[in-house]
Amino acid sequence: MQKRLRSDFLGEAEFCADKRLEELMGNGESSNSDKHRLMLKIMRNVIENELTERQRLMIGLYYFKQMNIPEIAEKLGVNRSTVSRTISRGRRNIMEKMKYFI
Repeated sequence: MQKRLRSDFLGEAEFCADKRLEELMGNGESSNSDKHRLMLKIMRNVIENELTERQRLMIGLYYFKQMNIPEIAEKLGVNRSTVSRTISRGRRNIMEKMKYFI
């Protein structure tokens, strides 16, 4: 995945969590490892069952559709800070649920 974040946009802890999620999601290369498939399955389960609808939508646009925060804000008709906070909360929720599996 391409790096879309700037360190001044996210705090250090947020930036580290974002990098960790990108590592877990892979970099677009197919991986046949059982561990990788298991992590993706767990992450998909967490995203589908533990996030709010808004978090799920914005996380999907950001990580999977490769949209940046201003693009998401414009598409959804919300403020950039709303997008940033929602993605941040979703990211924390994912990491909190997955910390026992990582």
